[in-house]
Amino acid sequence: MNKNKTALLIIDMINTFDFTGGDDLLNHTKKIVEPINHLKKKAKNADVPVIYVNDNYGLWQDNMDDIIKVCKEGKGRSIIEKIHPDKDEYFIVKPKHSCFFGTQLEILLHQLDVNHLMLTGIAGDICVLFTANDAYMREYGVSIPIDCIASESKKDNDSAIHIIKKTINADLRDSSEAELK
Repeated sequence: MNKNKTALLIIDMINTFDFTGGDDLLNHTKKIVEPINHLKKKAKNADVPVIYVNDNYGLWQDNMDDIIKVCKEGKGRSIIEKIHPDKDEYFIVKPKHSCFFGTQLEILLHQLDVNHLMLTGIAGDICVLFTANDAYMREYGVSIPIDCIASESKKDNDSAIHIIKKTINADLRDSSEAELK
């Protein structure tokens, strides 16, 4: 039996929050920054790859610095300053909801010999949910620390957690109990 090798995905945390519902999502996102940063530190100490996967905001050059600059001009500046990608971390740009759709994520995971994903970020009821489903369909193990995802409303987030639990049997627990290996 193959031993799990995990990657930590940080989804859409580099964000403008300049859209309908953005203020609500921003308020919920503030609560998950510290737990994600704690996991990120834990991942680095365990030599677990950290991969940011982010919307492209119409910037098709796949340039992390340009995307961060655009997002810092929006309401998300305070979030970005707390959870900015480090130089030794991966940054992948995505065009749609799932981290797998139209990206090089699966190739990177294969090259890193990863077979288990720990998903964090926003929006729990859209991008995290779609990514969890696509990971499951590709036979990756999935963990989602429930204190590390946020949606525009608690109801939407709880609904996503329910769907994930029911359909893909992901490991759903707090980040303090999460195992990175």
